[in-house]
Amino acid sequence: MASLGALKRSMAITLILIFGLLFALLVGISVIIQYFMESALVPFYIQIFIIILITVGFILLQWAISPGIIKWSCRLQYLKPGENPFLEGTVKELTQAAGVPMPRLAVCPDKTPNAFVFGRTQRSATLAVHIGLLEQLNKDEVKAVLAHEVGHLKHNDMVVMTIVSAVPILAFMLARSILWSGRRDRGSGGIIIAAVVGYFVYIVSQLLILKLSRQREYYADAYSAVATKDPHSLSSALAKITFGLSLAKDKPGAVRSFYIGDPVTAKEEVKVIMQNKNKYDLDGDGVLDERELRKAMEEQAKRPGSRLEFMSTHPSTFKRIQQLKLIEDDLKHSGVGTDIYRHI
Repeated sequence: MASLGALKRSMAITLILIFGLLFALLVGISVIIQYFMESALVPFYIQIFIIILITVGFILLQWAISPGIIKWSCRLQYLKPGENPFLEGTVKELTQAAGVPMPRLAVCPDKTPNAFVFGRTQRSATLAVHIGLLEQLNKDEVKAVLAHEVGHLKHNDMVVMTIVSAVPILAFMLARSILWSGRRDRGSGGIIIAAVVGYFVYIVSQLLILKLSRQREYYADAYSAVATKDPHSLSSALAKITFGLSLAKDKPGAVRSFYIGDPVTAKEEVKVIMQNKNKYDLDGDGVLDERELRKAMEEQAKRPGSRLEFMSTHPSTFKRIQQLKLIEDDLKHSGVGTDIYRHI
């Protein structure tokens, strides 16, 4: 049985593991270079101090510049007060209930259905909504998605994920730099060893971050379901979003983690359903409507194949809908109360 405390513990453990791996990599590189060189240019303790400064500096740089990069890459258009009364009023209501500051609101001129939140802190956060989300979802579904994003804001997900994402980037850059320098000095076996260790840290830290990211999506889903008392609308929204993302022609690239669903796995999920279209087309009209698509995803969640998601930024939509169905049953029969994360 999960709780908000469990999320915090998971976050702490992940941070310790990731930064421990990075520090071990940097110290290991220093030791290897010292071992393979006849004499060190600077004392070892000074090297450690420099390593710490570089790590902290890189993470702070990532934290400082990432919001600007997101604004530029997503071509965000910030809303003025009163420009979109529904969006503004809904987010205000949700943030007041959550006890978090009202974020700035922005619209992304993208036809894919999506919303995301980012920022250096809760007070400087931005909640961005794609045009596609407003066009393809009804108001209840949009509210459920907005509540999901407010859940991320309440859990400080955007700050945590921005900081930890710096680690695999730094590990990858170090590994590439070391390997490149090794081309000019192929006699140094230490260079090759250090590069291999760097790539190992990159892969392991990336997998740890992906696991944490998937977990935080479950928590945001649960928060939305209870905050709106309408898990069904979020389930319906996720089904539509997954289908919409599966139709997108452009690859998400670096902004993949800023989608409410994983654009990469969305194509595979919808492909599986469409292969069994006749089975799920209950009214025989040749088209899967919202209800049929959601039912298909609920059934797919029970299949073992839906659990293979360790390389995904998000859990499968199938499993997320299954969790929301359990919360919906709780709300109908006994009420969830304060234990809103019990099905994670």
